Amino acid sequence: MDLESYIKSYNEAVFETDKQGAFAVVNQALEQGLSAEDVVFKLVIPAVEQMMEIIEKDPDANLAQHFMTAQIAADVTERMLEKFRKPPEMIGRVVIGAAYGDLHSLGKRIVSGCLKSLMVDVVDLGTNVSAEKFVDTAVEEDAQVIAISAMMVHTATGEKGSTRVRALLKERGLERRIKLAVGGAPYRFDPALYIKVGADAWAPDGVTAAKVIVDLIREVKP
Repeated sequence: MDLESYIKSYNEAVFETDKQGAFAVVNQALEQGLSAEDVVFKLVIPAVEQMMEIIEKDPDANLAQHFMTAQIAADVTERMLEKFRKPPEMIGRVVIGAAYGDLHSLGKRIVSGCLKSLMVDVVDLGTNVSAEKFVDTAVEEDAQVIAISAMMVHTATGEKGSTRVRALLKERGLERRIKLAVGGAPYRFDPALYIKVGADAWAPDGVTAAKVIVDLIREVKP
């Protein structure tokens, strides 16, 4: 099978949310001589990018498909990184978590999976994260982006959420060094909300959030 056939088979498995099928394609590709680097950069990343294009055209695309695409991409990437001839150069680091008072995790898990496949180091703080924890960890980990998920209006706009993170970044003189991205249902209902809470950018869904975060990383690390 040539590279195009592997790409087609891998994409079909991913879009059918067939994790075992995706790994079968990957294993066959490795057995036939493709490198771990080829699998990540020629199979996994193009599949994630294709999902991004689909979502941009159809924002209501299946959420389960989003999650499985991200999860498969993350799992394959993590396995392939162990087989790289030399450690890959990560393009940057993001600290991610759900806003203070918010216990929803699916959105950020989708974002994390996509980011890992795009060679971004992810520090996941979980749910119900304080503003101080976001900022302190970003400084400790030398992260370029803080990404905050909020699924409820009061956690998106609460005084202990993104607005507090922005205030802390400003107080500590970190606004050029660390960017703030937000996402979740409240931002889809009010696309201008991200400005009101002090974020640099927002994304309508977990998959395209990865692209937004990569763009912010490149603003800090041109």
